[in-house]
Order: sequence, then C-alpha cells, then structure tokens
Amino acid sequence: MSTDSPSGNQAVSNSVSDDPILEISDTNVTYSDGDTYVLEDVNVDIDRNEVLGIVGESGSGKSMFASALLDAVPDPGVLTGQIRYHREDGSTVDVLELSDEELRQFRWEEVAMVFQGAMSSFNPTMKIRAHFEETLMSHDRNVSEGLEFAHELLENLYLEPERVLDSYPHELSGGMQQRALIALSMALNPEVLVMDEPTAALDLLMQRSILKLLDELQQKYDVTIIFITHDLPLVASLADRMAIIYAFQFVEIGPRDEIIGDSAHPYTRALLNATPNLDAPLGEMRPIEGEGPAPVNVPTGCRFHPRCSLATDECRSIHPPLDPIDESSNDHRSACHHWEESREEIPLNFGQSDFDDVRSSERAKSAGRTAPTDESPLLSLDDVEVHFTKEQGLLDRFTKEPDVVRAVDGVSLDIHEQDLVCLLGESGCGKTTLGKTMIGLQRPTGGSIAYRGQDIWEASDSDIPYDDIRSALQIIHQDPGSALNPNRRIVNILSEPLRHTHPNSSRTERRSRITSLLERVGMTPAEDFISRYPHQLSGGEKQRVVLARALLMNPNAILADEAISAVDVSLRIEIMDLMLELQSEFETSFLFISHDLSNARYFAEHGDGRIAVMYLGEIVEIGSAERLIHDPRHPYTEVLRWATPNLDLEAMEADEPPVRTVDVPDPVDPPSGCRFHTRCPVARETCREQHPELQECEDADGMAACFREHPDHEYWDSEPLAGAVEERDQFE
Repeated sequence: MSTDSPSGNQAVSNSVSDDPILEISDTNVTYSDGDTYVLEDVNVDIDRNEVLGIVGESGSGKSMFASALLDAVPDPGVLTGQIRYHREDGSTVDVLELSDEELRQFRWEEVAMVFQGAMSSFNPTMKIRAHFEETLMSHDRNVSEGLEFAHELLENLYLEPERVLDSYPHELSGGMQQRALIALSMALNPEVLVMDEPTAALDLLMQRSILKLLDELQQKYDVTIIFITHDLPLVASLADRMAIIYAFQFVEIGPRDEIIGDSAHPYTRALLNATPNLDAPLGEMRPIEGEGPAPVNVPTGCRFHPRCSLATDECRSIHPPLDPIDESSNDHRSACHHWEESREEIPLNFGQSDFDDVRSSERAKSAGRTAPTDESPLLSLDDVEVHFTKEQGLLDRFTKEPDVVRAVDGVSLDIHEQDLVCLLGESGCGKTTLGKTMIGLQRPTGGSIAYRGQDIWEASDSDIPYDDIRSALQIIHQDPGSALNPNRRIVNILSEPLRHTHPNSSRTERRSRITSLLERVGMTPAEDFISRYPHQLSGGEKQRVVLARALLMNPNAILADEAISAVDVSLRIEIMDLMLELQSEFETSFLFISHDLSNARYFAEHGDGRIAVMYLGEIVEIGSAERLIHDPRHPYTEVLRWATPNLDLEAMEADEPPVRTVDVPDPVDPPSGCRFHTRCPVARETCREQHPELQECEDADGMAACFREHPDHEYWDSEPLAGAVEERDQFE
C-alpha cells in the first residue's frame, strides 16, 4: 500500500497488515520559504492497531513528524504532501484539506496526542476532573458517560479515579500526571494515539510500568499507537515495528525483531552499540562520533556519511533510496548503499556475553570500596538528615501542624580521594538532596558532613573559609541549557570561575586557560566555540561547557546530577568516558546521580567505583556494579534491574514488575519498618514492624538493608503480607 516518492527515496511500507489507518505520502515540512527542510520526502504507512516506534536523536525531525500527523506544524513552518486517514467506516479524508473546525474535531476524536511534559499539558488552576469535562463538552459528548469512561481508563492505569479527578495537577506525582494525561487523551476513544517522548521526564521504573500499561490499553481498546522517542531500548518492548529517523528522513524501518537483531543501516547498528545496556561487554560500547546535521547544513549524498565508518565516494555523492533488503518482501527497508557490509563490519555488541568472565570476576573482588580504608575520607556523612517543612496556607498555620518531608533520613557514607559513587533510585527518593547536602549546597537538619575531617557548616562560622570548601566541591546540573546564562558568551561564562580561583590573572591568561580546557573536553577548535552563546551549542556541547566550568575551580569532588540524562543516547557513553578521563587527570572524586542502572553500571565499572541505591531518603544497598546487577541483595535493587530496558530479544517482552504497587509512598508519611515493605514482593509482618539497618553482606561485597540477608532472623517465621510471595525462589 506504500506510495514511493518521485525520487524513489523515502518509501516505507506496511508490514503488519494490508489495512493502513494512516498513509503519509511525499510529505515535507519546510521553513525559510521552502529552503530549509525539517522533514523531507516522507512516505509512511501506519497500520491499524499496530504500535510503531519512531526513534531518532534530538533534532532529527521525529517531533516534527508527530506535528505533521495532526497538521499542527508551528508557524512559520509549511507542511506539504498528503496525509490520508482511513476511518473505520471505510471513508478516507486528507488531513491537510480539513477545515479548521473539522481539524479541531479530528485532533481529539480520531487522532489524539500525548506530549512530553504532563505538567505543561495541564492547566495548573484546574482540577483533573475539569480537564475531562472541558474536553467532553467541547466535543458535544455526554459528560456523565464520558466521566464514567474516564473512571474506567484511570482504573486500567492503576490509579484511584476519584482521588485523581479531585486533584490539581501539582498534587500528583510525575508518573500519576503522565497516566492521567494518557487517560485524558483517550477520553474520546480515538483510533490513533501519537505519543511524543511521553515518558522522557520519568524514571525507568515508571517508564517501564507505563509501557506495560500502554500495551494493555492498546489491546483492550484496539488503538493504534505511534510512540516517538530518542531511547531505542525503551520502546523496543512495546513496538510491533520500528522506524529510525536521521537528519529529517527515515533511514530504516522494519519489524521490531529485525531492527534490534538484524538491522541493516550503519546508523541503526551504531545507535544500538552506543546505547548503555546491561547485556553488552563494557569494552564494546562505542559512542557515535560527531552529531547529526542542522537543517541548514545537510550533507549531500547519504546524510549519515560524515559519521559512518563504511562511507565511500558513492555515499558522499548519491542519496541512497529506502529500498527493501529482501526482494521477496517489503517488510524491512534500509537507505544504505552498503547494507550488507554494514551487517558484517558493524557487529552488534549486546547478547555476546553478559560480561568478560575473567575480567568481571577479578573486578568484582576489588570493586566497590564499601569498607573504610586507611586514608581519611575526602567527605564523610554521619547520620545525615534533611527534612523540609511544607508551606502552609494562612488558615492552616493556625489549625494544623506543618507537614515535614523527610527527603534524606539517616544516611552515612564516606567519599574518598578520587573515589566514584553512583547514587541510583527513583525520582523523589532523595538523590539530589543528598548530593547537594554532600557538597555544601544544602544544610542538613541532622547529622554532620565533614570535608577532610572538618565539619562543612562549622567551617562557615569559624576561622576555616567556607568559600574554599565550596570551591573544592562543584556541581554539574541535570539540564546544561538552564545552567548556562543565555545572555553571555561562553568565554564570559567560563571567565567567572577563573576570577575566583585566579583573581590576579590577566584577560589573556584566562582566555588561554579557557581555550586549553575547551579543547581538552573535546570542543575543537576552541576558537570556534568561545564566542558563541549557549543556544548556538548542541546538547552535548553544552554539557561539555558545564563540565569545563566545574573543572576550572580545581575541585576535589564533583556532583554530577543526572548529568547525561539530557543528552542523546548516542552521546552518553562519550560524555561518561570524558568525565572518567578528566577524573583521573584532575584527581577529583565523582558523585554521579542517575535513575538509570545501565548508565550507573558503565560509570561505576569503568571508574572502579560503587553504586549506592536510595529509597525514600535511605541507602538500602551499596556495592560494586557487577554484584548489584547479577546478585542484588535488596528487593528494591531487583526492581531497578527489572526496570532497565533490555536489548536481548528473548527477554524483550515486558513481564510483571517485581513490586506490589507502582507508586512511591508520600515522603511526608513514610511507611513504618522497612520503607519498601508497602511495595516489596517478599515483605512479611516483620518488615512492617522493624526497620532493617544497612549491614555488610557476609558472602559478597557491599552492604544491604534487608532482613533476608540474615538466615536466622525472625523475618523467616513471620507471615507474608497481602500479595507477597512466601519463598525466596519465587522472587528470584
């Protein structure tokens, strides 16, 4: 059913059935009077009731494709071509020819959109119920019947309907907001759901949980899902087919299993090899050199050729058509002149072996310095607490005690010279608060923090300069774009820390030092970047600038707070490798915060460090990456292991999460006993009553806070909680 473009380039056929619900033909999105393409020559069939995963780097055109499907390209963009929508009754409409009123109805009733940020999609002054009512009334639907359907949708998404409907958006967690937005998008029972990075702001457990719920909703309501993401492993467990987009064109499309296990385009294979995952040998993970082109600077020929190891003169001059790789079938297509060589010359790194057995066994014996060493720690946390009092309204101040959020609750941890610790956990578990407390940005409400034996907060009030300690403890923020002043050039941004560390240096000396460091972090030639503003840099370049800014202070420790979550998957390994090289060169320690076990594993293994797992303000397990991945001792660590996307096709299908409930309890009122017992699949009555302490594992490196580590503990004789399993074998 596909329609080839005149050039024969961008044809993409359906492979699931002969019943397309959307046919996109010769579609382009242009700016600057048609001179700049941000989506070019796209011909795609999307089948009824399929899940199509669309994957690409930031700026590749995937979000523009989503906007084009709803004829919602922002001005002054121009959308041309043909987008045919086939209704269930057999009639067909061209979306680009609909009137404004017809388009308004089409966008909710036939094709609905789920955007990336749930909070920005809701009106913060309206309760969730009002959003449903407004949507139903604007489309002349019966409100009571619509709300009854909303109840059903919310229940299917494991939410309490009345509680959610009677809440304002800010009163819900990120995962609850996103699920409520999915329910809202389905309130009019559309045929197609377009999801543009719908889980990007969520941690992995919630991402995997929502994907599993989407799979159930798709089957129950026969909805077609177009799932757009930069995270290839994430969508792989959900998709029937996958389409890879690069530089505003589709370069490969085919069945999920073939794209993952037998892809034919060098970019797809490089993207798979660049993705941090738990199954690939560490030494085989490789970043993709360079970055995707800007719309105003698209290369001739194959657009991937500047980054491709197989590029020839043919690739540099002739654009490859998106042709079938098998003459007998149109299921799998690839836009590459040398797709056969690609399969031979670029082997996939995952599925080869879990680890290099010899190397990993030796590393496991030495990795994860969880026991004290002879040297004094650089930073020492002793029973640190950070509690926040929630703001109250005027009336509540006289009638109620303020709620207290126990963000960090009794954490003890030592960071040594040139040490590396990865803090891992879900959103809201206290990772960032603990990190900021560790480097002196947040004053603890209990316990103490010592820098080389000196209490940090006593230093601020005594004869030891607090500024010296703060200079030695630096931070790299999660979003490099918001961490850089948009009104200042890079040279001015980086000159500021040098004025503090080298107040007597001249402007020429500062510029020379900045230039040298920019080249050291991979921004060469530095003179091309030094006079730019932040908005003129890519995401990876911004991340290098904030890393350089931290290093200009000559720090002893750096807090990297989700420092790679804002960059493309293809660049994460490159940034982590750079951070590890600079750690050795500048002799600094790293506290690396992440919600992704794959990233934490790569960073900790390469840096001979350890991973500390946090849950509701407490560290529940700490040890080497090797041991935590293959032999987790706390049930919550097993949950994070399950939540990590897997590129192994045999393990691809999302099974049930090893938790009894998905949502995290309120930190204002954390559960008694073990805080994880309300979600733990193996919890018993003892877990509800007693609090487990973090203790050394007897037969493995590291520490764990779980009664199951003690064979003689009364836990084994107590009754399992409702929904929990009885035997350890069932959990394992």
